[in-house]
Amino acid sequence: MEDKISSAISRHIAAAAALAAAPRTLVAIAGALSGTASSGGKILICGNGGSAADSQHIAGELVGRFKKERPAIAAVALTSDTSVLTCLGNDYGFDRVFERQVEALGRRGDLLIVISTSGSSQNVLKAAVKAKEIGMTVVGFFGKNGGAIKQYCDLAFLAAETDTPRVQEIHILAAHIICELVEDSVASQR
Repeated sequence: MEDKISSAISRHIAAAAALAAAPRTLVAIAGALSGTASSGGKILICGNGGSAADSQHIAGELVGRFKKERPAIAAVALTSDTSVLTCLGNDYGFDRVFERQVEALGRRGDLLIVISTSGSSQNVLKAAVKAKEIGMTVVGFFGKNGGAIKQYCDLAFLAAETDTPRVQEIHILAAHIICELVEDSVASQR
């Protein structure tokens, strides 16, 4: 048991160190989110399982506040409305639950954050494709190689890991850093 604990912590530390060594992607993503917020656009976010929870977490940080008072940022987790999700899953299939919401809510100038540890979730992929068709910016959070969805992203953050729990831990660390940068930018425009 102690070896498993040490291994998990060591992998987490190594992935976090890789994040610290390459901050440019986080700065670019924060800039894209800040630009969307400043121009009156909205941020849509989607993912499955733990990434669905991260979608809601990020939306909460943007709509509410992260560390300081500032204007609210329009952000919607496409994972939150169970009536919409089950309706779409029933009528269109689970692979279209995010795509259809992007079609309904997304506009040119908005931004979609897609989160997938594997980069291959079909419902997340279809959301990214639809967002590109609409003219939205697409930002991805993925595991080590980004999978099939990465090609539809304008910006992509790749956690330096392949193990799903470690990827998710680094995703939320990166998201917290980005939320703080976005908040600083939005607060400075008051």
